[in-house]
Amino acid sequence: MQAESIGDELDIVIPAAEGRPFTARAGQYITVIDLEGEQVCDFVALNGGDHRERLSTCHTRSNLLRVAVGQGDTLVTNLRRPALEIVEDQVGRHDRTIAAGDPPRYERAYGLKDHPNCLDNLSGALQTFGVERWATPEPFNIFQNTTIDGDGHYQVAAPLSKPGDRLVMRALMDLEGAVSACANAQSPVNGHNPTSLRLIVTSDRP
Repeated sequence: MQAESIGDELDIVIPAAEGRPFTARAGQYITVIDLEGEQVCDFVALNGGDHRERLSTCHTRSNLLRVAVGQGDTLVTNLRRPALEIVEDQVGRHDRTIAAGDPPRYERAYGLKDHPNCLDNLSGALQTFGVERWATPEPFNIFQNTTIDGDGHYQVAAPLSKPGDRLVMRALMDLEGAVSACANAQSPVNGHNPTSLRLIVTSDRP
């Protein structure tokens, strides 16, 4: 896999159950579009100049003092520095609590070996930047419809996103990252039907 150098614009389709790398310069806009609806995008990002700093779901939860995230919110790194600002959110339901699907998940939950999964997709894409598998950050699961009930249990339903819905974020630092079109067809997480996504990186706000 190859990604354009930081600062170049990008417009690609990520096929169902696959992942791709990306770069973005501070000030650029990253747009994720659900092309067919009800499709989750696992999204990770690292400081382009120092991979020890990366987008952190837990630090963002701590900063916002809530699990939900949406338009106007700032996502921070493990050093609590601003990494991304959500400037447009057409869905309003995303997840920052659940780990990327991985081989043990599919084998233990569904009895499936060698199933496509987001950890493989993300870590494979991040190899473009010399990031080792173990250093793959926990994902920001764009469009994932996760709720937490009064007893603290997670409930995952089909995403609320419709065909063409998008999330637009502004990079607040130079970033190197990856996205994965979630491969899970065994649960409602992608409406039981994984599909493709579109990723755009532009200097002008879309």
